[in-house]
Amino acid sequence: MYARVTSAQILPERIEQFKKIYEESVVPAAKKQKGFKGICLMINPKTGEGLSIGYWDSEDDALANEKNLFYQEQVAKFIPFYRRQPIREGYEIFVKV
Repeated sequence: MYARVTSAQILPERIEQFKKIYEESVVPAAKKQKGFKGICLMINPKTGEGLSIGYWDSEDDALANEKNLFYQEQVAKFIPFYRRQPIREGYEIFVKV
């Protein structure tokens, strides 16, 4: 398995709106992507620091959603919510319980 992690700092006063768009738009769209295994959103409500973690069957599946512009379309939905530009990284999952 492979994880794509996006970190960002969200304006604290926009967290509820961010969460709503994530749940109603990002999650359903992600479920339609090849190799999708799950997604998670974590936000520190005091600082606005947040992580979105998507789980994929393989690195190829995770990268394919960038090639087909899925990832970019999702990130663009949140441009007014960011305090700083999001950073994305990929990780191979070695242990999952």
